[in-house]
Amino acid sequence: MMARREKMAKRIVIDPVTRIEGHLRIEAALDSENTITEAYSAGTMVRGIENILKKRDPREAWAFAQRICGVCTTVHAIASIRAVEDALGIKIPKAANLMRNMIVAQQFIHDHVMHFYILHALDFVDVVSSLQADPKKVSDIQQAISGWPNSSPAYFAEVQKKVKAIVDSGQLSLFSHGYWGHPAYQLPPEINLLGVAHYLECLDWQSQVTKIHTIFGGKNPHPNFVVGGVPLPIDMNSDQALNAAALSVIADSIQKMKSFVDQVYLPDLLAIAPYYLDYAAIGEGLGNFLTWGEFPEGDLNELDRLIFPRGVIINRDLKQVITPDPRDAAKMKEFVTHSWYKYRQGDSAGLFPWEGETAFNFTGPKPPFDYLEVEGKYSWLKSPRWNELPMEVGPLARVLILYATGHEETVGLVNSVLETLKAPLSAVFSTLGRTAARAIETKVIVGLLQKFYDELVAEIKAGRTETFNGEKWEPGSWPKKAMGFGYTEAPRGALGHWVVIENKKIKNYQVVVPTTWNASPRDHKNQPGAYEASLVGTRLARPDEPLEILRTIHSFDPCLACAVHLIDARGQVVGEAGTGFNLVVK
Repeated sequence: MMARREKMAKRIVIDPVTRIEGHLRIEAALDSENTITEAYSAGTMVRGIENILKKRDPREAWAFAQRICGVCTTVHAIASIRAVEDALGIKIPKAANLMRNMIVAQQFIHDHVMHFYILHALDFVDVVSSLQADPKKVSDIQQAISGWPNSSPAYFAEVQKKVKAIVDSGQLSLFSHGYWGHPAYQLPPEINLLGVAHYLECLDWQSQVTKIHTIFGGKNPHPNFVVGGVPLPIDMNSDQALNAAALSVIADSIQKMKSFVDQVYLPDLLAIAPYYLDYAAIGEGLGNFLTWGEFPEGDLNELDRLIFPRGVIINRDLKQVITPDPRDAAKMKEFVTHSWYKYRQGDSAGLFPWEGETAFNFTGPKPPFDYLEVEGKYSWLKSPRWNELPMEVGPLARVLILYATGHEETVGLVNSVLETLKAPLSAVFSTLGRTAARAIETKVIVGLLQKFYDELVAEIKAGRTETFNGEKWEPGSWPKKAMGFGYTEAPRGALGHWVVIENKKIKNYQVVVPTTWNASPRDHKNQPGAYEASLVGTRLARPDEPLEILRTIHSFDPCLACAVHLIDARGQVVGEAGTGFNLVVK
């Protein structure tokens, strides 16, 4: 313990990490050259869903699971209804599957674009520097990289005027608390102004691209779902169903997504990346990647018909993709050795989610405190492991597995981006690679969204308009005990819901989310999670302004709201979180 304390003597803390969903604390130990030698990731927000699902009707589980997060609403609902359908053997009509695929695809596109501009871009784009830009030069750059219509010198001069008014006011509003002027910023003023302009445009764009959720699910966020299909019927003659007018709105929304991705997002990535090629060798960490798969074309259990395949890559080996089985209790486990939970079997045990527990035992330091007690328990996140190995999940994992399995469009896009940047294939295993993978994936999914739309229209024209299968809807048809696994590839990575149904009620429910994988603390073998491993070796120009840490952590797109599931369903005080504040659930 003394050696660890000496090693961690020079330590910096970021708490909370901003521009994410939820509350994340990062601690990093630095050597004499301000290079990170160890890092620790702690989920500090206490909340939960899993326990309150027990004893409930499994058909309503999605509505509770959807509230795990205010951003990731759709993905939890999809995983939840798939889990129940898997347990009960329910198959959904093709039109319903296409509508679900469109819902998932829209979520990807919306989330990825918003992440790039609103949550991640300002790690690379210096807002204040944009005031020094020449609007004419910015216009020339924009017109050279795409045909986006907002490209005149007058347009960029107007954007610059707005930014100047914000800066001169002394109240930076959206741009507060940035490390403006930090030596790690490398873009010329013109590219900075281009990025700021598209940041502002993205805020307007997002309001136009949520219409698929609104039409299919009745509202957004928290659209409606149903076990057995989708809640919206298809009837060209009804105002209360999917009709020709609604299809026209959807088609227009898809076109708006495609235009922004093709003419703004991808060109911006390729305009910014050349200035940060050093990040092609920073931020990998694990080299292990996992996906549960997405976009089923047939029965949900026919894994060979998932467009995004289920897979595991170990130690960067793209020549061997392993198909993981989420029902394999020997390989899929969660550990709590360094988590503020306890298992009845002890801290060194690993539990398969169908037998998983959301019990807790807060024995760590109560805030405020200087540092985490990293030798013991230090996070509200568990440590999921596949075959006792930590995994990275997310866009990079999906793109690597698509690339390794020969997905033609993905292979072409990856090779094209690498060629443009004059970078080797090894560059994908990095912070820059993770950021580029998100854009590449978005381009692929825009094409899939159009494909699903065209197939749905074809089903409607053929008269195959069923959107709900009620064959096993009534509990009287259910077995006494059933267990199911529900999956989706959320924008942030592999999401799994495991449900146990007994006597027509939920007996156990466990959720392993992308950020639980990526932000997990060390496990029973002292193996770090993806965040922790990715920061080691990063050198900080200014330890008091750790911009380099934010770049890598933001490249994962953390969502701590999803990752922490703790609640006392009896309404008891379960602990204290700061002076004078008790955690009480009534």
